[in-house]
Amino acid sequence: MHAVIMTGGSGTRFWPVSRSSTPKQFLDITGSGPMVVETCNRLSPLLKDEKMILILGQRHLKEAKSLFKGRAVHMLAEPVGKNTAPCIGLGAIYAEYLGCRGPVAFLPADHFIGNPASFIESLRAAGDLASSGGIVTIGIVPSRPETGYGYIKRGESLADAGKMNAYKVSEFKEKPDIEDVCNYIKSGEYYWNGGIFVATADTILMETKRLLPDLYEGLADLKKVLGTDRFEGRLREVYSDLSGVSFDYGIMERTDEEIYVIPCDCGWSDVGSWSSLYELRSADHDDKNNIAEGENLLIDCEHSFISSRAGRCVACLGLKNCLVVDTPEALLVADLDRSQDIRKIVEQLRKDGKERLL
Repeated sequence: MHAVIMTGGSGTRFWPVSRSSTPKQFLDITGSGPMVVETCNRLSPLLKDEKMILILGQRHLKEAKSLFKGRAVHMLAEPVGKNTAPCIGLGAIYAEYLGCRGPVAFLPADHFIGNPASFIESLRAAGDLASSGGIVTIGIVPSRPETGYGYIKRGESLADAGKMNAYKVSEFKEKPDIEDVCNYIKSGEYYWNGGIFVATADTILMETKRLLPDLYEGLADLKKVLGTDRFEGRLREVYSDLSGVSFDYGIMERTDEEIYVIPCDCGWSDVGSWSSLYELRSADHDDKNNIAEGENLLIDCEHSFISSRAGRCVACLGLKNCLVVDTPEALLVADLDRSQDIRKIVEQLRKDGKERLL
């Protein structure tokens, strides 16, 4: 098995700590080191460094090389982000170039896994299943009603899936309302879609050719120059003409290939916001359910997340359910429950021409 680790994205919901120059996946968000490094380390029991492929933005290549100095992890830099379908296609042709004829795991670089052993077991089972064809997705067993995720409904059970339960996918549901979500969880037939796929490179490219022919044409051009000094220039040319499309929409929702889901209860979190990080770090809460980082003073504060990262003391009085993030460039003060909306701040700063803060 090989792995393609998707390391793009800007992580705007972790502004002002996450910036365009240092997005979430390159930060120590959970306290265990940069998330992309943790992702690769997590895969180590399953495959060696030389079978890992990072797909990242051009501006982050230097940082990635520094983080992985002395390690044989492969790196491909996209000239510009074009969503997950081009990223996965690029990873597929590069896996073939490296000699991979077996399954490839495609996964994000910025997720948290509380039980790595369970996750690896699921990936291994997915690889075994994908070796015979089709596309396998890892279905995260939901721990709560969550309207911010897509859902996967399982169908017919596979009798010969080995030690792990595996099912055909019945349908995908994109971010349903709370009433539907509660019914999904009650049924036990639905899983969170964590954006983790396993398939052979040949399967990925075959379906790309059929469903996204313009993308396939670009990938076919790139295959001809892989390993030569013409590759980077041709990559820029190809990417300039590509339309951004997600793998879920472009392939998964339209493919005629068999799609399978393997349920995984591994303590997964996409760590998609400050509030989700607050919940993830429940062990760090004080007796009034606060999290405080850096130099700070909290008086009569409850259920708040205070992060002092500018080298100065942050003093808070009587805060409830607040988020305060102090950095050298910007100070964020927000309702903790609205941390998903921080992207609105980023959008407004961009409209105002304040790119230096992004």
